[in-house]
Amino acid sequence: MGEEAKDWFFSIVAAIAVAMFIRTFIVELYVVDGPSMRPTLQHEERLVVNKFIYHVRDPQKGEVIIFRYPRDPSRDFIKRVIATAGDTIEIKDGHVYVNDQLLREDYILEKTRTEYPKVTIPEGTIFVMGDNRNNSEDSRFSDVGFVPLDLVKGKAVFIFWPVDEIKTLP
Repeated sequence: MGEEAKDWFFSIVAAIAVAMFIRTFIVELYVVDGPSMRPTLQHEERLVVNKFIYHVRDPQKGEVIIFRYPRDPSRDFIKRVIATAGDTIEIKDGHVYVNDQLLREDYILEKTRTEYPKVTIPEGTIFVMGDNRNNSEDSRFSDVGFVPLDLVKGKAVFIFWPVDEIKTLP
């Protein structure tokens, strides 16, 4: 193998290694699948997800996250963090209460039609909901439930497609 071929080979291997490192630990691209996060996110929008941030700190209330579906970890879900470990949550009369305070939710499509009894979020977990409350499979239902922190993959930070919808997420 000639010197130039070796240089090309090692450059390609290094580029692949760097790309794999970035995708595994720093950022990843995702496609929104379904209407559960409307109006914040639309079906087939493309997102940049920060995978590094939750190696430094836990998810915070209000953040939009990607997590592995507890019943089938090969599937990813995207939802909003509503409550974290130690918080109480209750849903009554179409309103969400966290720590007995009405949650101000300018981002939801419509009020929640389901009730949810007052519970305390266990350590090591979070409570998530879709912004399209009445069309979302989320922590209110037993197949998702409280999401363990080790299933959280990252924080959605940026919509990059379609181009006319480019924006950062709060």
